[in-house]
Amino acid sequence: MTPDMTAELMRALLREALLLALPVLLLAAAVSFLLSLFQTLTSLQDQTISTVPRLATVALFLLLAMNWYVSHILTYTRQLLVDLHRYLG
Repeated sequence: MTPDMTAELMRALLREALLLALPVLLLAAAVSFLLSLFQTLTSLQDQTISTVPRLATVALFLLLAMNWYVSHILTYTRQLLVDLHRYLG
């Protein structure tokens, strides 16, 4: 395996990781922003008010999007295994 192939493989892996993590991170950031705004406006400073809804929202999103995540990971793995002969030599 040449250094160029290794770099290509790592680039594709990082792209897939970013593609899978981005929706969850954006949703968590949006919910955190809205909850912080709510806490600031109402002067409530309880940690559970910000933590529990964020965790519940992310868990619900992951549960609803599980089909897309699994199919995307399976497609990536299948493509990686099909191209395995290129990386082995």
